[in-house]
Amino acid sequence: MAQQGKDPIGKRRRAKQARIAVALGQAGFALPGTVLVRSYACGKQNCRCHADPPRLHGPYIQWTRKVDQKTVTRKLTEEQWGRYRDWFDNAKRLRQLLSDLETISMEIFEQDAG
Repeated sequence: MAQQGKDPIGKRRRAKQARIAVALGQAGFALPGTVLVRSYACGKQNCRCHADPPRLHGPYIQWTRKVDQKTVTRKLTEEQWGRYRDWFDNAKRLRQLLSDLETISMEIFEQDAG
């Protein structure tokens, strides 16, 4: 248990939490999931993708995410990828901020509980 009169959170943790709160407040739209840009060879042996040098099919932009505990994949156009790329980056940044906040919170709890 924390000592009487001693702040279990501390200035450093309060400052970090404040920086995270500011960053969360500045966040824009966010799209969850993973985006992959893929090119691949098909199964047709006479296709250009099996030539020397190969000219692969694609690139195809695929967005994968979970919906109701099922994996859902959508193809994105180049225009969509350009338009929403920042939203995917925002989601990644938000996940990192939340993870940082959880880490600080666990540190405080463990210090107080131990």
